[in-house]
Amino acid sequence: MTKSVQGGGHVPNKLKVLVPDAHLRDLDVERGVTGELIDYQVYDEIDAAAIPDEEWTSCDAILVWHRMKITREVVSRLSRCRMIVRVGVGFDNVDTAACSERGIPVSNVPNYGTTEVADHAIAMMLYLARGLGTYQARIKADPAHGFVAENVPVVRRLRGGTFGAIGMGRIGTAIARRAAAHDMHVIYHDPFLPEGHELGLGYERVGSLDELLARADVVSLHVPLSDATRFMMSDAQFQAMKPNSIFINIARGKLVDVDAVYRTLLSGHIAAAGLDVLPNEPPMPLPPLLEAWRNGEEWLAGRFIVTPHAAFYSEAGYLDMRTFSAQMLVDYLVHGRLRNNVNPAWQHATPSTR
Repeated sequence: MTKSVQGGGHVPNKLKVLVPDAHLRDLDVERGVTGELIDYQVYDEIDAAAIPDEEWTSCDAILVWHRMKITREVVSRLSRCRMIVRVGVGFDNVDTAACSERGIPVSNVPNYGTTEVADHAIAMMLYLARGLGTYQARIKADPAHGFVAENVPVVRRLRGGTFGAIGMGRIGTAIARRAAAHDMHVIYHDPFLPEGHELGLGYERVGSLDELLARADVVSLHVPLSDATRFMMSDAQFQAMKPNSIFINIARGKLVDVDAVYRTLLSGHIAAAGLDVLPNEPPMPLPPLLEAWRNGEEWLAGRFIVTPHAAFYSEAGYLDMRTFSAQMLVDYLVHGRLRNNVNPAWQHATPSTR
C-alpha cells in the first residue's frame, strides 16, 4: 500500500477528499485550485481493500481516476461522502446506481480533451488511409529499394469517401468536422438525439447502425460504455461493414470485441483498424490481434495501429482535466453548485438510504 497525504494530515475544519488511485502523486494542480479548503488523502491503489476502511467512511468526497472501481460494496461504506468526481470522461468504473441510492452525486469532466481526441482519430485515419506505416517501414528497411509509392496494402483518396460516425456528441461532432474538412461525406447514427438535430449540423443522419456500417468507408466509434453498448461491435457488425473499409475506436475498449477485429482483418473483409483503447489495459495477456501486430506478421503490415489510451492526452488537456476536477469539488462542497452530474437520480434517494 502506498500513501501520500497532501496538506500535512487531516485537519477537522478541512474537507477530506480521498484520491484512491492517483495517477500522479503530487496533486500540485489540484491544490492550486482548492488551496487550504481540502485535505487530500492520496493512495495509488487498484483494490479498494488495500485502503483502510476509515479512509472510505470518513471522506467528504472522492476524486477517482480510472483504475479504482467504486463498486456497490465500496459505496455502502461511504458514511460521509457528499460527492464523487471522476477525473476524466468515462465513469463506467463507478456504480452510479448505488451512488444514487445513497444520495451521492457523481460528476465527470466532459469539457477537456475533445480536440485532442478528435485530432487523434483523424491522425489514425490518415496514418492508415495514406499508407504511412508501410512507407516508413519500407524506407527504414531499405532506403534505396524501399523508396517507392506503389503496392501498398492500404492507400486511398479520402475526398469523396463516406465517414460514418457512431455517436454525435461533442467528440463525434469534432471528429465529423475534421472529416468533412477532408472533403468526406459525413453520415452519423445516434438514436439519443432529437429529430432535426441533423439540420443544425448539416450532416446526413441515418436511421440504423447497419445502414451506417454498410455505407461508410471509415467508421469511427464514440459512444459511452454501458450495459447496452458493451461489445456493440462484434463479428456481426464487422461483417456488416462495407468491404475494404477502415474502423477506428477512440472511445472505450469494451465497446469492441478485439478478437472480432482480428478475425475481420485476417479475413480481409475490412482494410484496416486503429485502436486507442482496449478491453483490458494494459492488454495482458496479449490478444491474438496484438500478438500478430507485435510479431510483425506480414498479413497485418500497414493495416493496424494501436496507441495506449492516449487520444485524450496533451499537457494542456491534462492540466484542464485536473483543474476542472478540483473546481467541481469546490463548486459543490463549498458553494452548492453541482456541475456535470451523471446520475441525477441521486436527488430522489430517501433519507433512510443516505
